[in-house]
Amino acid sequence: MTTTTHSSHLSPAFPGRAPWGTAGKLRAWQQSAMDRYLGEQPRDFLAVATPGAGKTTFALTLASWLLHHHVVQQVTVVAPTEHLKKQWAEAAARIGIKLDPEYSAGPLSKEYQGIAVTYAGVGVRPMLHRNRVEQRKTLVILDEIHHAGDSKSWGEACLEAFEPATRRLALTGTPFRSDTNPIPFVVYEEGNDGIRRSAADYTYGYGSALGDGVVRPVIFLSYSGNMRWRTKAGDEIAARLGEPMTKDAVSQAWRTALDPRGDWMPNVLRAADLRLGEVRKGIPDAGGLVIASDQDSARAYAKLLREITGTKPTLVLSDDTGASKRIDEFSDSADPDARWMVAVRMVSEGVDVPRLAVGVYATTISTPLFFAQAVGRFVRSRRRGETASVFLPTIPDLLGFAGEMEVERDHVLDKPKKEGEEDPYAESEKEMEEANREQDEDTGEEETLPFEALESDAVFDRVLYDGAEFGMQAHPGSEEEQDYLGIPGLLEPDQVQLLLQKRQARQIAHSRKKPDEEADLLELPAERRPVVSHKEMLELRKQLNTLVGAYVHQSGKPHGVIHTELRRVCGGPPSAEATAGQLRQRIDKVREWATRMR
Repeated sequence: MTTTTHSSHLSPAFPGRAPWGTAGKLRAWQQSAMDRYLGEQPRDFLAVATPGAGKTTFALTLASWLLHHHVVQQVTVVAPTEHLKKQWAEAAARIGIKLDPEYSAGPLSKEYQGIAVTYAGVGVRPMLHRNRVEQRKTLVILDEIHHAGDSKSWGEACLEAFEPATRRLALTGTPFRSDTNPIPFVVYEEGNDGIRRSAADYTYGYGSALGDGVVRPVIFLSYSGNMRWRTKAGDEIAARLGEPMTKDAVSQAWRTALDPRGDWMPNVLRAADLRLGEVRKGIPDAGGLVIASDQDSARAYAKLLREITGTKPTLVLSDDTGASKRIDEFSDSADPDARWMVAVRMVSEGVDVPRLAVGVYATTISTPLFFAQAVGRFVRSRRRGETASVFLPTIPDLLGFAGEMEVERDHVLDKPKKEGEEDPYAESEKEMEEANREQDEDTGEEETLPFEALESDAVFDRVLYDGAEFGMQAHPGSEEEQDYLGIPGLLEPDQVQLLLQKRQARQIAHSRKKPDEEADLLELPAERRPVVSHKEMLELRKQLNTLVGAYVHQSGKPHGVIHTELRRVCGGPPSAEATAGQLRQRIDKVREWATRMR
């Protein structure tokens, strides 16, 4: 199957008016996708479009055409959450398609042309939905279809319920998962490497959408800082976010940063609110969202924001009727005090709050799927020149995702593990299960954490934009930090880059004038301070072990003796806990020894 991208020759609003009176205007990619669909009339169609691009408008325009031409007689929309199924019903009503979002069983009232249900709802009663699609010709719209792979029961229920459907339209903004559960009604094609990947019928990526002005450019502001925590064994550990460390240490330092009792979160929230104030000069109704890991943290962050701003933020704790109402009220609010919303997970996907322009990623979920969906809440553009700003801790995985915003992915079904290589996907599966929970109930995990957060501070670290890094480290509240927080909220994408380059040049020039005793932070531009990823650390350890193994044969000494000697000469802890610099030093030293023996 050949993937088609957006039509570059069409203007973003071509053709000026949709021919069936279903929408004021169709964007170029929506019209192009419609043309492809109507030309082929396929039973199954997978459309991949970046969050904020307008998948709902495309799907409902197509549904209207199929109903009008009697290809189908009714529509079933399947969405991930209760809030989203109501959102679909409201959007459909605006173009004259009436969907019942409260349908549970029995005959459908004649005033409706279909229903909106959740994947969980289909999972409970698949035969009910199968009977409905067998009785009348049905278009099934599967929104964010990757959720059909969340559990075996959901996938099987979707297959059972919608196998007889006349037409199926699958939609997703992120067609990749961290596991290998096949997604129903998605075609997988085997590549030359023998690996099967999902094949979309139409793809409209973030890079294309940014070029068309359909989505906002995203400025990522990363914060480092010193963390201190106590392990279960009673040991006190200190580390700096972004410095090379073991995977467990990264996780514990990250959790320490997000602890509301430390100084990191209050400083980052204060900076984010300053940024929101700057953005509001150009976008008066701009709002902010803090994505929290659990209910307790969300409540604590809401309390901090109230102290910082003097106004009470909107708190969204679970995917229930009350939560939907609070999201809608925040979305529609023109109140100048309605600045912030704090939520647990549920707002990370699909929920449409167009005025969100500033975000704080305050959760330890580190899957590419969750990150992409979370950032997707801020990129929906309403007028040209709007920018989005997302605040992050300096965690290698997150900075990697931020630097790959424009990379288009497919769902990989086969993930071969090479001998001796750590499976890069295994770590994500548990997080994916957690990220996709519909409820955000307290799990009691905090009581069993293998550490206790003791203290944290925050340091402005760097800005990431369009794959490049800018800035030097600066104290919270400093003039240098304010330089980046004060970037205008209304800018063209190329203006953002130019402005960031100027800010960095000014910061470097300013730092050179300081006396040495005032240079208490790392005086290096961001691009010269790379964050070493977990994968790179694995490669360094592997390289060291390979060289030591070769030197064993050359010297006749055991592995353990050589490693001990390297530690004695170079200093530092065992290899598993050594920093990237220490590992490189040992690699150089063992090479030097091997050269001498030749």
